Amino acid sequence: MSSSSVYYQWKSFEEDEDRPEKPRGFGVTEMRGPQYTILSQNMLQDVFETVGQFVDGLKFSGGSHSLMPKSFIKEVIDMAHRHDVYVSTGDWAEHLLHKGPTAFKEYVEECKSMGFDTIELNVGSLGVPEETLLRYVRMIKSGGLKAKPQFAVKFNKSDIPIGGHRAFGAYVPPAPRSSEMVEDVNLLINMAERCLEAGADMIMIDADDICKDADSLRADIIAKVIGRLGLEKTMFEASNTKTADWFIKHYGPKVNLFVDHSQVTSLECLRGRRNTGKRQASALGSSYFLF
Repeated sequence: MSSSSVYYQWKSFEEDEDRPEKPRGFGVTEMRGPQYTILSQNMLQDVFETVGQFVDGLKFSGGSHSLMPKSFIKEVIDMAHRHDVYVSTGDWAEHLLHKGPTAFKEYVEECKSMGFDTIELNVGSLGVPEETLLRYVRMIKSGGLKAKPQFAVKFNKSDIPIGGHRAFGAYVPPAPRSSEMVEDVNLLINMAERCLEAGADMIMIDADDICKDADSLRADIIAKVIGRLGLEKTMFEASNTKTADWFIKHYGPKVNLFVDHSQVTSLECLRGRRNTGKRQASALGSSYFLF
């Protein structure tokens, strides 16, 4: 690399950096594919060519791949693989349950033939018994793919702490409490642990209720999930830059996050800001100039 280009390549992924080169086992950035917006091949190519070294995975969210021609999906998957980016399905497996007992096995085989690397299982949408979920995880693994169960943490909105009801990041229940109980997070974690024992590679936490807004974030629930499952085995959806900033501040650059494609550059600045010497306000701003 010439000396003139060193100025721009401030991320080297060496031993003293925040995390290693791809393929990474931690500090993973998974990018949302087409769902809320049309993400064309040209736009994906632009993302991969400009910031591809910071993108570890691409997920076809919300079952969006079911609406696209197979030829297009295959081209996108091949493009991602050329940039060392794995490709995951989104919420779609639950739509196969009414097709009979062999439908899921056929789905796994088709995903494998299309070139997908990971199948995500939305546990809440599937609504199957725990043993059936574990069987699906094993079926995905035996099919040569990675399994990523997705769990949602939900609770009543009135249990979100308001300003001043916080002590060193801990959650202090507001008064009066709502009559509805917070979902038992221990049950969720127990099921996630069994999924990992069955061979699951990563647990996706769809924690929209607990971390969509950084000001009302349930740090205690996130700490319990990470404490039990481990930082490398969990991935959280960061709905905005403030949420991503909170995760990096509290768990460092090694935390695995799922973000929109427009957040990739901002997230990477957050992961490596100790090397830039800048805080969020000066290091981030908007990433519209790249996308």
